Amino acid sequence: MIRHTPFHERMAPLNTTGLYIHWAGHLAPVRFQSSEKFEYFAVRNAAGLIDTSPLFKYRITGADAERYLARLLVRDVRACGTGQAQYTVWCDDQGHVVEDGVVFRISADHFLLTAAEPNLAWFDDHRAGMRVQIEDVSDHYGSLAVQGPRSRALLASLDPSVADLRFFGHTEATIGGAQVRVSRTGYTGDLGYEVWVDAGDANRVFDAIAQASVGQGVLPVGQAALLMLRIEAGLVLIGVDFASSRYAFTASDRSTPSEMGFGWMLRDVPGTDRAFVGRDAIRRELAEGTSRWAMVGLVVDWQDWDRVFHAEGIIPPKDHTPVVGEMLLYDDAGERVGYTTSFMYSPVLHRHIAMARVRPSHATVGSTVGLEITVNHRYETVAATVARPPLFNPQRKTATP
Repeated sequence: MIRHTPFHERMAPLNTTGLYIHWAGHLAPVRFQSSEKFEYFAVRNAAGLIDTSPLFKYRITGADAERYLARLLVRDVRACGTGQAQYTVWCDDQGHVVEDGVVFRISADHFLLTAAEPNLAWFDDHRAGMRVQIEDVSDHYGSLAVQGPRSRALLASLDPSVADLRFFGHTEATIGGAQVRVSRTGYTGDLGYEVWVDAGDANRVFDAIAQASVGQGVLPVGQAALLMLRIEAGLVLIGVDFASSRYAFTASDRSTPSEMGFGWMLRDVPGTDRAFVGRDAIRRELAEGTSRWAMVGLVVDWQDWDRVFHAEGIIPPKDHTPVVGEMLLYDDAGERVGYTTSFMYSPVLHRHIAMARVRPSHATVGSTVGLEITVNHRYETVAATVARPPLFNPQRKTATP
């Protein structure tokens, strides 16, 4: 059965293309405009409204809620105070990533955890003996991402408390007469917020935000533009940049946090006494240096890119449409050293860029690899430079209000 999000009634009339995909059983707009670049530039220059309601949402409560999450999540949730959120991952016993998500601490023993895929059974399997309740509240709430440089002023005009939110903070607010929770989070790599609202209040909240947006260059944004934005931001996507270890067929399909570029999450793991799922395997990997891959950003040499196309009498393409199939990477000797997971031409950086996995020996920022492309039905190799993601990282994203 195809389902509609709480915001569908308001957003569907804005979709001039009628194009949708399925996201967790819901209709999700591909794009609202004739070109997704309109929506992309709205986020980078003003603000965009993105319906992220199909995310799975789990309410975790009880006397042992903190202890329970500290035993499951790679990042130490005990360091996440009330009114704060953490981006995190959870792993299997072998230290391979099951999934990623954001955990919000509402109070001492009350958390909300989001995920792109269903995880209720997995979490339930790990709560034996714990005084904790886990409830799937995905249908109870709509979530509307308000992303872009004007997002703070827009939402603060509706509730001034939003103006004081720090990066990955959240607060209760009132929008359109409804009680909501606003978090300074998002999936665009820009200044941005997400508004979490009871499903029954979605229409009036959307109406208030839409009215405040008039004349501000704000547009509704579909999935096509969102996927462009997240590549520039270096944000991984399940099923594209990594696979859940629960569904992986071979070791090649599994990833550790380190291999996904999450070494910053692991700084306290060698010395911690917190026994979370996968800790010992991750410790061994860090101690023995057995990571197979390093997740990096790539910036293609535009002159080399133009060269191979000009040689064939072809205008060099500058296509912003993400390529999520693997493109192989080589060293100077022609040996394979990695592959891209997401590739596109960035309209704001004016470069072809990629998220990629390379051998750790080739992950040094500034080093060069050869990117394999096809020109006139032949393989060609163009130079690309290893860079540290995110490739688009404006100061406003994390700046103190």
